[in-house]
Amino acid sequence: MKVELLAPAGNRAKLNTALYFGADAAYVGGKAFSLRSFADNFDGEQLKAAISYAHCLGKKIYVTVNIFAKNGDMAALEEYFAFLQSAGADAAIISDPGVFYACRKAAPNLCVHISTQANVTNKYAVRFWKEQGAGRVILARELSIAEIKEIHDFVPDIELEAFVHGAMCISYSGRCLLSNYLAGRESNRGECVQACRWNWQVRKNESGEDSGWMSVEEDERGTYIFNSKDLNMSAHLKELADAGVCSFKIEGRMKSEYYLATVINAYRRCIDGGFNGIVERELLTAAHRDYTTAYMLGSNDKTVNYTDSQTKGDCDYIANVLSGEEGKAVVEMRGRFKVGDTLEVLSPSDNFCKSFVVEQAFLPDGTPVDDCKRVQEHYTINCPYVLHEGDILRRRK
Repeated sequence: MKVELLAPAGNRAKLNTALYFGADAAYVGGKAFSLRSFADNFDGEQLKAAISYAHCLGKKIYVTVNIFAKNGDMAALEEYFAFLQSAGADAAIISDPGVFYACRKAAPNLCVHISTQANVTNKYAVRFWKEQGAGRVILARELSIAEIKEIHDFVPDIELEAFVHGAMCISYSGRCLLSNYLAGRESNRGECVQACRWNWQVRKNESGEDSGWMSVEEDERGTYIFNSKDLNMSAHLKELADAGVCSFKIEGRMKSEYYLATVINAYRRCIDGGFNGIVERELLTAAHRDYTTAYMLGSNDKTVNYTDSQTKGDCDYIANVLSGEEGKAVVEMRGRFKVGDTLEVLSPSDNFCKSFVVEQAFLPDGTPVDDCKRVQEHYTINCPYVLHEGDILRRRK
């Protein structure tokens, strides 16, 4: 399949991880105008450096500018788009028609991708955006593969992007007001508090009579009646590609480096080698909610994750590899481990899924230790494989 694997990156470290583990492109946010304002995000100089780094690797950077803007935002938006064009961004991701207009005015050579927030669910909307000059449409998550194919057949000369993995919002393609009502943080300007993930109770009120709190518990922890399952389309990538999707998008600018490495690595292997049991197992190793194909295969009334906010995954994140050579590796500790533990390698290389027993561990000054418990300390450990900077070590539970 000749498709793009598109990954999120909330900061430079996550960008490095995404590209190392096989993403063809990454979407990032600046310090303003992005719908993930609580991610670290990138200032101007960081954006320029990120774009330059990706281009050196033959990869791309798309910048999210997907807020629903107000009048007072427009002057700053025009300035920002001019900067993105000069910095060499490969595209701006936009949802608001006014923001689209500002981009075309200030940066006519900057490619525009229409955000999933624009709720594009039909072929005429795709044709509309194509006629306005958009280069790509990121389709709403409410569409099925059959509907996507119909759109592609109707407008074959525009790129189509679709989410294939990650968290989903219970609201229509993310157009949520709960956060604003309940916490004063406006979802459509990047400040969502994710109120849908809370443990909810309900009251019944008929004819003005309050029945009191109603029990809707699924277990002792309560129920999560607005909490969506996570999307997982790893078994259906060929069908999506055949329907006309050219970019497979992973959700998660707020997720950890370990999560990104795990999911990107799995999807890279799906795309390059076909779906298999190893990849299926791999997607259970990082934190996730129960998986669903959402509406991709047609109507689905089983997309709510009632049992909990999320599971913790089958593996613990132990360390980032800083360097390696024959017989040893220098790692940055991210989870406590001890001599005698069996660790597993997460890597885009052939070392993927290989394991070894930690027989020795040393502090930077050469002092031997049995218990590696200092957070972000650099430890030198034995390893029978030559590891590389960017690899990750984990421990199965």
